[in-house]
Amino acid sequence: MANTETSLKDCLSSIDGATAAALVDYTSGMALGTIGGGKNFNLEVAAAGNTDVVRSKLRTMELLGLKEEIDDILITLGTQYHLIRPIKGRGGNGLFLYLVLDSGRSNLAMARHQLRRIENDLEV
Repeated sequence: MANTETSLKDCLSSIDGATAAALVDYTSGMALGTIGGGKNFNLEVAAAGNTDVVRSKLRTMELLGLKEEIDDILITLGTQYHLIRPIKGRGGNGLFLYLVLDSGRSNLAMARHQLRRIENDLEV
């Protein structure tokens, strides 16, 4: 089991093209941990904004009567992929991992696979 800091460092070091990562509480919109980003990418603002994305999708699924769980949410920009992965089990209810990837340097399928592994190793 890995703590938040170790897991976020693992995101940047083991996932090709990863530029930023965060563990976010979507009930409050607060980032519980962040790594990467920089002056041109405010990870706190991105975490709060993506909280609205997760809440909206969950609300829509409820209105549609879907009895499914979100595996991940992908937002594709011109030069970036933004990957949101809600954490399941072991006290992760209400949390998600947020990963920003440089689309020119990353393999999306591998990133999704590695993010799933990081989620499984995360101790919240």
